[in-house]
Amino acid sequence: MFSLGSWLPALPGLAWGWALLDALLQGLVGACAVSVLCSLLKVYLYIQCVKNPERQAEKEAIAAQRLLLEPLHVLVLTSVLALVGSRVAALVVLEFSLRAVSTALSLGKGTHSSQLYLQCQYSLGCGVSCGLSFLLEGAPHRSWNLALAAGLAGLLALHARRLARHVCALYELHSRARYCGVCILLLAAGHGIPRLLRNALALTFAVADLAAVELINRDFLSTGEAVRFWTPLTICYTLLVVYMQEESRQSTGRGLVFRTVVVRMGGLFILLLTVGRWTDILHVFVSLLGELWCLLCSGVLLESCWRQ
Repeated sequence: MFSLGSWLPALPGLAWGWALLDALLQGLVGACAVSVLCSLLKVYLYIQCVKNPERQAEKEAIAAQRLLLEPLHVLVLTSVLALVGSRVAALVVLEFSLRAVSTALSLGKGTHSSQLYLQCQYSLGCGVSCGLSFLLEGAPHRSWNLALAAGLAGLLALHARRLARHVCALYELHSRARYCGVCILLLAAGHGIPRLLRNALALTFAVADLAAVELINRDFLSTGEAVRFWTPLTICYTLLVVYMQEESRQSTGRGLVFRTVVVRMGGLFILLLTVGRWTDILHVFVSLLGELWCLLCSGVLLESCWRQ
């Protein structure tokens, strides 16, 4: 595997340093993808609140989100995604994909769930990280490719954040006065943001699922080892999905979302105790912190989704 460090003399610890740099760049790309998702959802939910006079309190709460929270969110999520190993990240991606398919089938054709988009933040970051790890494996100048991807992702996240700030500050004025082209476009086509996100997430997780299966299977030396791993994993994930569907029918709100995170990570922890490694156990705890951090940072948006 070639990277930026392959051009430099071999020194003790140098390879480890470049591997850490690659992990940070992958994490940064994943965190920027999450930032774009949150910014677009913020735009959509704000526009929905503007259209409904009874949701003025929600509109003010969305607009009042602290500006410093978004860069901090990206920084913390980058660190978490860099620490999580590819094995646990792949398992998180597969679990969310199964849950998303089950939720989409239960919602029915033509419907969407903004709450599900917010719950997929950490899984999206893991999916982007897995996809990059798989697609760039063995690529010449891997670090340069990751740096370019991080730069492009950062620009996209910055523009999405500026769009969200513009909408929260000026959308009402510009949409009434027909003054701003961006606001007029959102006035006419803002309802299509969930469909755009659904298509983008479907493509991202399709690639991430293929990468996740490949990243997990490469650790097995025989078909028997693979079967001993995938059989309990499939049973565990199926039971988790059934449990969460029943829970969602019986209760709603913030407590359900956080309880679901604990149950999912607890199931993954128990599974990896039997078929995983000690490093996987550590990465599960890191993933739990990442999931909780994403939900805490998007608390205002989650409240708006529940009321909607």
